[in-house]
Amino acid sequence: MNRSDRRSPEAAQYRKLYKTSAWAKTRESQFRKQPLCEWCKVRGRIVAAAVCHHVSPSQKLRPETFFAGPFTSLCKDCHDGRAQQIEVRGYSTEVGADGFPIHPKHPSLR
Repeated sequence: MNRSDRRSPEAAQYRKLYKTSAWAKTRESQFRKQPLCEWCKVRGRIVAAAVCHHVSPSQKLRPETFFAGPFTSLCKDCHDGRAQQIEVRGYSTEVGADGFPIHPKHPSLR
């Protein structure tokens, strides 16, 4: 089955940069500095990082800033779930032990 790509034209441009040797070196350098998922580590879990994540989504949009950082090391679950949710919505729907949202930009905390 052929799936259509629903990404923006801007995303199509920066996605090409992930296949370069410069990105491979950047990613490797980040994992040497922080081999564990930083978000899992905060929760007391030890999980190997699999994704070198751009902290600011806007830094991906220009080739000059794509490789500049800052980056964070994340496991696939954190990246594909919470990080993508924050990037798309602007906040996470994750809740704390008290049942309330923990992300400061969550609408219910305004």
